[in-house]
Amino acid sequence: MNAEEIKELIMELSRTVGISGSEDEAAAAVSGYLERYTSQIWRDRLGNLIAFKGGQNDGAEPFSLALVAHLDEIGAMVTRIEEGGALRFTGVGGIDPRILPGQPVQVHGKTVLKGVIGAKAPHLLTVKERREELKFEDLFIDLGLSREQAEMQVRIGDLVSFDAPPVAMVAGNSLAGKSLDNRAGVAALVICAAELAAVCHRANLYFVASVQEEVGLRGAITAAYGLVPDLAVAIDVTHGEAPGLAPPDVFELGGGPVISVGPNYHPALTRRLEEVASADRFAVQREADPASPGTDAWVIQVSREGIPCALLSIPLRYMHTTVEMLNLDDLTNTGRLLASFARSLDRPFVEGLACF
Repeated sequence: MNAEEIKELIMELSRTVGISGSEDEAAAAVSGYLERYTSQIWRDRLGNLIAFKGGQNDGAEPFSLALVAHLDEIGAMVTRIEEGGALRFTGVGGIDPRILPGQPVQVHGKTVLKGVIGAKAPHLLTVKERREELKFEDLFIDLGLSREQAEMQVRIGDLVSFDAPPVAMVAGNSLAGKSLDNRAGVAALVICAAELAAVCHRANLYFVASVQEEVGLRGAITAAYGLVPDLAVAIDVTHGEAPGLAPPDVFELGGGPVISVGPNYHPALTRRLEEVASADRFAVQREADPASPGTDAWVIQVSREGIPCALLSIPLRYMHTTVEMLNLDDLTNTGRLLASFARSLDRPFVEGLACF
């Protein structure tokens, strides 16, 4: 894929809606890309999108590699319809209420309804209220409808997505938008699949766009259990540099993908990723991760009898907002590094993973 195709890919994936537990629209968009480069594609019982491409083993015992990136995004859910027609709501996934006032949204009722998130005007807040932390109870969605009109189109439990089209920044090589956590990782899967489309590799490859990560890593749990790959790499995002933040908590946009090191990750896999990056001259960064990363890698590692796992992350500013920002070179190089890593694997390497 060339630079313009990759840019269009991530913008399309950012635009699509796929709140945790309702990922069909996003899955359809990704499927349209992956089916070009793989031989088989399906949804499992939980809704994970899985694409398969067989390897060439020349008679040797086959082995499998799963590349896993979560498909879902954060959003909201309607909890009550007020007397005046305003909708009360709660978050689906981790949302900071501070980012919400003034946000345009789409309420997925009988039809898709445009709305805005409102709150009491700052001029009307008491001194005490100004000192208090903003809570979901302070917010509402305004559809411009009466209660009777709203009740005809909206039900308790209807989902709410952010109405935030992606923006290609004029300067530099960055792009901002909603749901880049983790459509960026899913885009990296597509880039990897495109790189390997006409290339020989020994591993049987599973490209997995997992569901419900933002509400408990659920898709990765069932996908890892069902596929039982010999090894896996999870692809996600990590915190990008921004004013007021400094290493080791954040990573440079444009500095390359981030390889995590810690007990969640098999040392041979992290070492191989770094060796491949060095050989192919991909700039990479390193993240020390001594505890739970909160990514799909956490549950893949302990599925069944244990699956050797690594984590590759894309630096992302303003995580869990509607203006998440990444560098397109980091995205491209993540996909290409994954492809080089997949090509480097052979049966002796996989057999050696049992030995630490």
